[in-house]
Amino acid sequence: MDLNTLLPTISTFFIVLSATLVAFGWRLAVKRKLDQHQKVMLYAAVAAVLFFIIYASRTFIIGSTPYNGPDGLKPFYLVFLLFHIVLATVAAVFGISTIVLGYKKKFAKHRKFGRFTSIIWFITAITGVAVYSILYLLYPAADAKPLFEAIFG
Repeated sequence: MDLNTLLPTISTFFIVLSATLVAFGWRLAVKRKLDQHQKVMLYAAVAAVLFFIIYASRTFIIGSTPYNGPDGLKPFYLVFLLFHIVLATVAAVFGISTIVLGYKKKFAKHRKFGRFTSIIWFITAITGVAVYSILYLLYPAADAKPLFEAIFG
């Protein structure tokens, strides 16, 4: 397995781990185990940051993997990818905001933001796994390309 496949596999693992930890953390909050909730959510945030570091490093240093599937499906893939990118960006901004609210002990806002943020994060993780599956399992490409060339080919 080369870096073109290994790094996306590792980064996808971290985003799935992050979403899983968010689910456990949410459950702990519901059970009012707030010290454990805080620790698990911190681990979820660390997993998300590790994902982002690996993803961004690979994208800027090696490049992005182009879509290699059927031409007729490419417009649908691009819409799906755009949906994923927008959700991921929104989830990151809301995630940081939710963490800050929790650490500032603004718990009413933290709860409101947290519910919304968690749902967006779950959808982002699922769509991220779908993008990974399309690019690396269903229609693997030979080489990475610069970001915009990979997307718009």
